[in-house]
Formats: sequence, structure tokens, C-alpha cells
Amino acid sequence: MIDADAELDATGLLCPLPVLKLRRRLQPLGPGDVIRVLADDPAAVIDIPHFCQEAGHEHVSLTSEGRVQVHLVRKG
Repeated sequence: MIDADAELDATGLLCPLPVLKLRRRLQPLGPGDVIRVLADDPAAVIDIPHFCQEAGHEHVSLTSEGRVQVHLVRKG
């Protein structure tokens, strides 16, 4: 189990807002810090890992809690 250093609740937001908010929320974090992202936009399953790959971050995991996706992202 990985402990998150920060959390972003992006539920209720549609593409591209979850990724835009994630980008902004990652800025003050240090390299290696982990953020837990909650999202319910079906596109986030594709958008968040793609953003991580393009921006040099690690998409650690994707699980679900009911209808909410739980992404763990490690800042690169």
C-alpha cells in the first residue's frame, strides 16, 4: 500500500478538467511525491495515464471504489 502525499478530488469533472487540475496540483509537490486522484469521468482512465507518460510522471495504479476511479500518480 502506497501512502499518498496529496489528494485531488476530480469527481464530477469532465475531460479535460481532471488532467488540468492534476497538472496544477502536482506543481508544488516534490519529485517522488504521490498524489491520489479521484475521478468519475470515463475518459480519465485513458487521459490520466497518458498525461503521466507525456509529462514524465509515473501512473502507479488504478483501482476503483464503486463508480469512482482511484489513480495513484508519482511525480517525476
